[in-house]
Amino acid sequence: MKQIILDTETTGLEPAQGHRIIEIGCVELKNRRKTENYYHQYLNPERDIEDGAFEVHGISNELLAGKPLFRDIAQDFINFVRGNELIIHNAPFDVGFINAELQMLGSEWGRLEDYCRITDTLVMARELHPGQKNSLDALCRRYAVDNSQRDRHGALLDALILLDVYLAMTGGQTALSFDESSQTDYPAERWAIQIDPDRPGLRIIEPTPEERKAHEVRLETIEKVSKGKCIWLRKEDTGAGNRGRTGPKG
Repeated sequence: MKQIILDTETTGLEPAQGHRIIEIGCVELKNRRKTENYYHQYLNPERDIEDGAFEVHGISNELLAGKPLFRDIAQDFINFVRGNELIIHNAPFDVGFINAELQMLGSEWGRLEDYCRITDTLVMARELHPGQKNSLDALCRRYAVDNSQRDRHGALLDALILLDVYLAMTGGQTALSFDESSQTDYPAERWAIQIDPDRPGLRIIEPTPEERKAHEVRLETIEKVSKGKCIWLRKEDTGAGNRGRTGPKG
């Protein structure tokens, strides 16, 4: 299963009041790495955009006049997200709008939940940081994610920002990545080196108590977000009441 980071922009706040989607932005994440595969579409909502919504995203009625309707792109969108996990910040908002659009197409289209599994990063953030601000901007500040280009909201831009926030929240690497093809273009012998058997042993530097504590806090965060699947916290009977470690013991 791949993960799709999704965001939408709309004409207003309530689909029950006839508001519609005007932009969909999706970015694909595979093995915790952003791929080059994405989905982005502006839509003609067949109605005016509220002034308050325009102040948020800056998308005008004039810009959308010649864009496709949701029914024109519905199948392509469903094909893109089908069978994947959707990562959405404040998922009820976006899912509610998408389901309202699908409902207008007919009951045979079902709901977005029929096609995908949905994860709400706002729920995750509230569990990790109770009592704190957990808007996307607040999370960017907390996790040092650059959102300097976010003068206004935009579905694709917000999806890209949420991708970095999600990886940071779940303990992943966001800045450094390795091209998988580079690992197969060269034989292993290229990286082999000869070890001098007479060289002195490596010096072992033990972490300070503060570093140990910070490490434990980080692992506990990963354990909570992954719902008990942090491999570095496998509980083993060490005889001393400590957690098992995958690295060498000091």
